[in-house]
Amino acid sequence: MTFYIEDLQPGMSHTMGKTITDADIVLFAGVSTDTNAVHLDEEFGKTTPFGGRIAHGMLSASFISAVLGAHLPGPGTIYLAQTLKFKAPVRPGDTVKTTVTVKEVIAAKKRAILDTLCKVGETVVIEGEATVMIGNKPA
Repeated sequence: MTFYIEDLQPGMSHTMGKTITDADIVLFAGVSTDTNAVHLDEEFGKTTPFGGRIAHGMLSASFISAVLGAHLPGPGTIYLAQTLKFKAPVRPGDTVKTTVTVKEVIAAKKRAILDTLCKVGETVVIEGEATVMIGNKPA
């Protein structure tokens, strides 16, 4: 579904979940060229404060873009800005639940401010705020 600027109201939200697989991590490393050993080498990961491999933070953050572009507001949304605070690691096998909530609608500028949150269970792994541009309903 596509929401237009006229449809958005503060408090509207959408949540989606994605379980992180080893393949997701390897593919993201290939696409991003981020081959940091903490993501790809379990033995190296054990030597870090995380005690094992962790997924790329930006892999989890990319789920925010998925919600914005496919669900809320949906197709046609233009991503303008994003703040991110990485709060906890995500590990292979974890399910990341991403929630986007409309915080403010600036209709005159066709913009919306949205709270963005990624959690694994009850643990917040990423929090932030997105600014997007949304079109008007077609005439």
